[in-house]
Amino acid sequence: MSKSAKGNSEKHGVNVKAKSGLNKSILDAGWSMFASMLEYKQRWKGGMVEYVPAAYTSQRCSSCGYTHKDNRVSQSKFECQACGYQANADLNASLNILAAGHAVLACRVDAIATTVKQEPLAA
Repeated sequence: MSKSAKGNSEKHGVNVKAKSGLNKSILDAGWSMFASMLEYKQRWKGGMVEYVPAAYTSQRCSSCGYTHKDNRVSQSKFECQACGYQANADLNASLNILAAGHAVLACRVDAIATTVKQEPLAA
């Protein structure tokens, strides 16, 4: 369904731009549907869903917090330029997202702007 429009480099396919927009909305709908189902299940079970911006999570060190584009060595490898921490890039990003989500839950603050070690607010 999300294949590109027929054609080659010399003779492009018909409606390539329109097909590109359609592809994007098809692929976006999958995540939107997943999020809707997750929210529904959490309301049903009495849980909650927190959304955390994923920006720069793959460039931020989950060990020391240093953020730089050179930390992301390749698609799959992460190596912090400040502390030398090495991990799979997706694992490192997921640890950053988890820490940001905990910060939002504990302190009700912007997840990216805070540190992981901030103490929770008294209720």
